[in-house]
Amino acid sequence: VVLFIFTVFVPLVTALVYSFFEWKGGPKKTFIGIANYKQLFQDGVFWQAFGHNIYLVIACIIGQIGIAFVLVLMINSKLVKCKGVHRTFGFFPSTISAVCIGLIWNMIYHNKYGILNWFLKAIGRPDLCQVWLNNSKLVMLLVTIPLIWQYIGYYMVILQSAIASIGTDVLESAEIDGANGVQKALYITLPLIKNTVLVCITLCIAGNMKAFDNIFVMTKGGPGTSTMVPAVYMYEQGFSYRRMGYCSALGTILFLLIMLLTVFNNKFLKNTETMD
Repeated sequence: VVLFIFTVFVPLVTALVYSFFEWKGGPKKTFIGIANYKQLFQDGVFWQAFGHNIYLVIACIIGQIGIAFVLVLMINSKLVKCKGVHRTFGFFPSTISAVCIGLIWNMIYHNKYGILNWFLKAIGRPDLCQVWLNNSKLVMLLVTIPLIWQYIGYYMVILQSAIASIGTDVLESAEIDGANGVQKALYITLPLIKNTVLVCITLCIAGNMKAFDNIFVMTKGGPGTSTMVPAVYMYEQGFSYRRMGYCSALGTILFLLIMLLTVFNNKFLKNTETMD
């Protein structure tokens, strides 16, 4: 409890206090009341960044959890051999540092040496080659793909443990009744692991709402503000412009927004359990 209070509760309260000051990080602080919050609610860049974060969360829920579910069903198929090897290699990317992931995908997208442009040239489509991370229309998708790729294996492990608890007699009965693979997945497996899926969604929301590392390494929020997310914006305001008070206000509002999303998700979870 003492460790939790010191590492989590105290910084939260301190950030809330600092948000009422104009502070550049030194010993001098000027109390300005709720001026930082007034500015925040009129700050178009922050709300654009929050919109990017919502896009990131939705894409990762579909990409990470959805693809993980499909891959787990494929690995559990009787036709697949060496299931342990597939699970190990699937989980491996989630053990790599997010900074390393950002650097790896930077090399993939590189306009001169990247494998993506090399592949397009190899198939005779050099006209499609471009500086990928400078394309403001595609760049948000391009920075989302590494996040999806990195954590598919993480959710595979969670979903695999849930699916393993389903009795084989249930699936065998469905096969006898003539159910195909898709029908078993949608009408038997998915309903039986529904609570685990909702827990995965909660983890996905919490993890991706504070996305920072790989986006900072790949684009630093650019080009312009095309990939700006709240965590990168907070860093920029706090450490580039020395606006520690405003940065604290951003952190406080982001914390409240994440709490609201989490409460909404938990309420949905409880309502689903009640319906069952």
